[in-house]
Amino acid sequence: MSTSSHAPERSRVEIIRRWSVGIAGGLILIPAVLFANLLQMLSVVLLPFSIRAFRRANSAIAGVWWGACVLYAKHLQGIAIHVTGDAIPRDENAVLVVNHQSMADIPVLLDYAFRHRRLGNLKWYVKDVLKWVPGIGWGMLFLDCLFIKRNWAADKAGIERVFKGLRTGRVPAWIVSFAEGTRFTTAKHARSQEYAREHGKPLLRHLLLPRTKGVVATLEGLGDHVQAVYDITIGYHGSVPSLTQYFFGQATNVSLHISRTPVSDLPATREERTEWLFESYRRKDELLDQHYATGQMPGHPRECTRNDATPHQT
Repeated sequence: MSTSSHAPERSRVEIIRRWSVGIAGGLILIPAVLFANLLQMLSVVLLPFSIRAFRRANSAIAGVWWGACVLYAKHLQGIAIHVTGDAIPRDENAVLVVNHQSMADIPVLLDYAFRHRRLGNLKWYVKDVLKWVPGIGWGMLFLDCLFIKRNWAADKAGIERVFKGLRTGRVPAWIVSFAEGTRFTTAKHARSQEYAREHGKPLLRHLLLPRTKGVVATLEGLGDHVQAVYDITIGYHGSVPSLTQYFFGQATNVSLHISRTPVSDLPATREERTEWLFESYRRKDELLDQHYATGQMPGHPRECTRNDATPHQT
């Protein structure tokens, strides 16, 4: 019997393996995040004595659970993430500006932060309603994350309070901003392009126009507490997976490109930084053009989650 005749059988076995691993992983990770919530609640006893100790405890708790998610994807589901672009300094505070296609973007970023030992330092802009969700939402309440209603008048005071705490406490931070404000869909893309035509903005093929106010306000509010902006572009091989598909190992290869800009090199005014961000998204769009044409981002991958994994052509 030819080798090719065994391919469908091997494929079925691999699908069964991935689903079995996924179910087992869920049975472990979901109760684990609730246990992490319990530990976070207990950490409140540290607050009267040291807010720094409170923050460090919660950073460590988040780092352990998020790290378990990364190791699960890497070692049990074999997901390979290929990183190209700029190297980044150790222990640098930064704003991460990331394109947003799917909830699967989040574990991709967790993997990148894990490599740089910054998992516990991630601070996310998230929808306000998530703070009521057990597990992830409750956990973020203890991590100086920014819960927003997408109404600047309603959000401003809370955001400024978090920024003040980060600055005065000299808290290590990677602030994650999905500047498009929502996940990419065909309908949203059509509306974004219509707006771009009407207002003379870049016509992006693979992205939505960024909502610039949040990123500009973050840079302004944090001041010299952050040293750089990491412009991160994520591209998937094949179709964009949902979070469930990613969890069950249906996204075996992912590309991540990073462009680092020191804050000292950014334009000085709000208006100029707004235009800088639009230009950044135009460059992101070109990167994705190359990714979809060749199967990889420009540059040689410097890091990979598996030693035997290489980007395949699409």
